[in-house]
Amino acid sequence: MHKGFIIIILLTLTSCYNIERNCNDYKTGTFEFDYIDNGEAKKGFFVRTETLNIDYFNNTIDTASVRWINDCEFIQKKLHPKNQKEQVAIHMKILTTSKDSYTFEYAVAAPDGIKTKRVEKGTAYKTTKVPSQILTIQ
Repeated sequence: MHKGFIIIILLTLTSCYNIERNCNDYKTGTFEFDYIDNGEAKKGFFVRTETLNIDYFNNTIDTASVRWINDCEFIQKKLHPKNQKEQVAIHMKILTTSKDSYTFEYAVAAPDGIKTKRVEKGTAYKTTKVPSQILTIQ
């Protein structure tokens, strides 16, 4: 009886915990993120509008369309893919938000039926840098 009561209390307390998700704060803006390239830590930047995502990383600029599914999820697809792999759409989902960052996960929007779906996570930080500053950093 005592164990059952403790389990009910624990379940009640955990169900009251809500993860903060103010996704509308991150639909548009300029963001930066850290990534590893050939064992070297680097910074990437992107500018997102309601319909576009412009990436600045690895000394390249890449543009993708953005189609919002709901306030916290969107599909991103490169506008000018260089090969078949780049033609694949990416499903992005904002998991949590804070004052100046959000945690997200992403995966291929329509994964190949043979492969296991690979989901990656990351964190993006709001920045006040503008594209001209971003290009001089890299």
